Amino acid sequence: MKQVAGYYPKIPSPCLCLNIRRASRAVTEFYERILEPSGLKITQYSLLRHLQQLEPVTISELAKTMRIDRTTLNRNMKPLITVGLIAVNTGEDPRSRQVSLTEAGKSALNTASTLWDEAQASLHQYLGDQEVEQFNYLVSKLEALLP
Repeated sequence: MKQVAGYYPKIPSPCLCLNIRRASRAVTEFYERILEPSGLKITQYSLLRHLQQLEPVTISELAKTMRIDRTTLNRNMKPLITVGLIAVNTGEDPRSRQVSLTEAGKSALNTASTLWDEAQASLHQYLGDQEVEQFNYLVSKLEALLP
């Protein structure tokens, strides 16, 4: 398990948005350092994990579930399509597209999942049970700003 090196409280900004963005960047970098051997970014890992749970799924349904717009999803999917981790095929309606994991995508996800578990456990240990519970409550409350 990856140990988090110390606790270095930053001086918070009076702007809550800035504080959240700074924390988000730090957490993203933390996960990406641990995921690096898998070759996946945390956004790619999340996309593959969602696909695993939903496949086959239309691009619109996937974007809605991930709470991102279709343009962002399409941009994030392109490198995964290029390296053969996901496939996009015609859906039931010829105008729709369905996305699914390839065998290579399933393999990459399995490798990355072990590393993600390590990052998750390290962050959980760093924060502690009570702070993780508080964090999850606050993040859910903030997400509810946009239904």
